[in-house]
Amino acid sequence: MVSEAFAMAGTGAGQQGNPYSGLIMLVIMFAIFYFLLIRPQQKRAKQHRELLESLKVGDPVVTAGGIHGKIAALQESVVTVEIASGVKIKVNRSSIANKPAAQ
Repeated sequence: MVSEAFAMAGTGAGQQGNPYSGLIMLVIMFAIFYFLLIRPQQKRAKQHRELLESLKVGDPVVTAGGIHGKIAALQESVVTVEIASGVKIKVNRSSIANKPAAQ
């Protein structure tokens, strides 16, 4: 009778499985997160950094707030954007989101 209860509990020696299966699953999960989340984010950050380094006076830009204009002046961390004839605003260099094709 005791052996039946022991067998029904499922704690027999043949039921153990691979002791490394948890570690293998953790490594697989990390690889999936790396290729689906971390790597693409690093790639986008690198492209944005290259965009900010390549800015020059006269380039058309779009700010993170959606304002379209042309670069009138550049400083180390501040960009002056001309959004209309005679209307200039200063924005942080990091808030430049895009450099659309010239129109």
